[in-house]
Amino acid sequence: MLFRDSASAVAAEIHAGSLFLRLTEQFVHMHGYRPGTSEARSWERSIPVLVNALLEAGLEQVEIMLEYALPLNSKRADAVLAGVHPVTGDPSYVVVELKQWSGALPDEDDPQLCRVDSYTQPVLNPIQQVRDYCTYLLSFNGALAEHPERLRGVAFLHNATDLSVGGLDAVEQDAHGQLYTGQRRGEFIDFLRSRLAPGSGAAAADALLAGKIAPSKQLMAVAAAEVREREQFVLLGEQRVAYRMVLNAVRRAKQSDHKEVVVVTGGPGTGKSVIALSLLGELYRQGITALHATGSNSFTTTMRKVAGARKREVQDLFKYFNSFMTAERNALDVLICDEAHRIRETSANRYTKAEHRTGRPQIEELIDAARVPVFLLDEHQVVRPGEMGTVAQIKAAAAAKNLSCRVVSLDSQFRCGGSDAYLRWVVRLLGLEAGGPVIWEPDDRMRLDVVESPWELEAFLEQRRAQGYGARMSAGYCWPWTKKTPPGQALPADVVIGDWARPWNVHGERAVAGAPPAALWATDPAGFGQVGCVYTAQGFEYDWSGVIIGPDLVWRTDRWVTDRTASKDPVFKKSTPDADVDRLIRNTYKVLLTRGMMGTVIYSVDPETRAKLRELVPSSGVPVLAG
Repeated sequence: MLFRDSASAVAAEIHAGSLFLRLTEQFVHMHGYRPGTSEARSWERSIPVLVNALLEAGLEQVEIMLEYALPLNSKRADAVLAGVHPVTGDPSYVVVELKQWSGALPDEDDPQLCRVDSYTQPVLNPIQQVRDYCTYLLSFNGALAEHPERLRGVAFLHNATDLSVGGLDAVEQDAHGQLYTGQRRGEFIDFLRSRLAPGSGAAAADALLAGKIAPSKQLMAVAAAEVREREQFVLLGEQRVAYRMVLNAVRRAKQSDHKEVVVVTGGPGTGKSVIALSLLGELYRQGITALHATGSNSFTTTMRKVAGARKREVQDLFKYFNSFMTAERNALDVLICDEAHRIRETSANRYTKAEHRTGRPQIEELIDAARVPVFLLDEHQVVRPGEMGTVAQIKAAAAAKNLSCRVVSLDSQFRCGGSDAYLRWVVRLLGLEAGGPVIWEPDDRMRLDVVESPWELEAFLEQRRAQGYGARMSAGYCWPWTKKTPPGQALPADVVIGDWARPWNVHGERAVAGAPPAALWATDPAGFGQVGCVYTAQGFEYDWSGVIIGPDLVWRTDRWVTDRTASKDPVFKKSTPDADVDRLIRNTYKVLLTRGMMGTVIYSVDPETRAKLRELVPSSGVPVLAG
């Protein structure tokens, strides 16, 4: 949070003109940059309104926590009030969402959204917004999990009238989501008096801040039904071994106050994420605290969508690797780190506050967060400088803490048609394993073709889609990428090859002109027609994959040559060594070439490279498919 004190003390800071300076200084200290103009303006206009209401209610000693950060989350509630309940004498808390809006209309398509003149896009209805904050706190703060009756949520639109925001109450109000306007300020004050007594709220605030941060038993019970029972996963061979190894490690940890690390390694399609979801469902069923984490926005968004489609609160069990910088040591029983090859050297970035810039390796933070940290990874999918999730690095980090580290390898794989031959062909092709490229010998599991133009590639995939299959086009990051598209305009066709031009997938979290947000490019049917990159394709699969090899990887005489100058990927800095760029570019194409479950079609922009690929794939040439 940015500031905490009693209502009377906050009022004194406001009167002295120092509160907003202190909030700004603390914001810069925590985030590394200055707050935006609109945020600073909201503090100056809304916080005094809340404080005056508390003073008028006779609640001078109620504790105010401003910009309260939700645990393991980047969201912040405007204010959390802490005090004593006037009837029960128990701790009592009110989450307050403050809005300066003078008017708002419900969105025509979805009442949980609303439209405000100062915003170009719909925003969340404040009733739903504050209810979500309450639900999240109940799910992750131990001080509230067993006492949900102690928490209330309210949105106070202090500049609005009932008429100007009348349509917002189409969203049902309850104990965790209520709305008051400036016109009903007296009712808002009565509400505060009904939840908070005049005495000091310092002890209640202390208790809230000291609450154990972990998923609640109630949330895990819901998740067990959603994750474990919604999808009946079948684990085979080494998958079952990995699953049992983790459960056995958890049992040992419980029985003897023991801690150990488990690493599950396997190539694309070996079922690592199936294991992760199966474990989550079983652990939640047993009441064992666990979270899932990745370093990928696309992957986490999709996992949230798959596992939490019916119960929105379940989505909060899926985190990011950098969520655990300040996590209490061993607060969780299990932390499942999926796509662990995307672990970074450190969680800190330019927004990280100074006291958290400890230099601690991210691997160490993840190991410390749980009694049984589990890492699922594929070492050949490291595609960015600074990614360092390898078996050796994890084993070394465990050894430095005197922890045992068990490793299980998944050999059988289910992507690429279950074709081990195809996976071996890809890694030999790219020089990721010794021996050099070999001629593709068709099997009955995986189809492989080389085409002469992007038109051919797209037409082939379109034909497969017409037959009911899923398909995507992806490419090396060799073309500029327009990151912002003006409202109402189509995505610009940045990927230009001769007379063929198509857009990259959307950059960002909002759909554009019918194209899905970046995180859903690989899973939303509307993703076809845009060209995906390694960051949106990694971790996913589709029936048919079309891969465009750009000028960053070309075949010259008897070997591959990587050209870092042909890459437009901003992650490659001048300081990135050539050897690292070479390895990462090869890994990128390994990822792209192993997304297809039924077949892959390859096109290279370079004629000599196409000739080499045709030599290696003698059956190339895309036939007309029967309808």
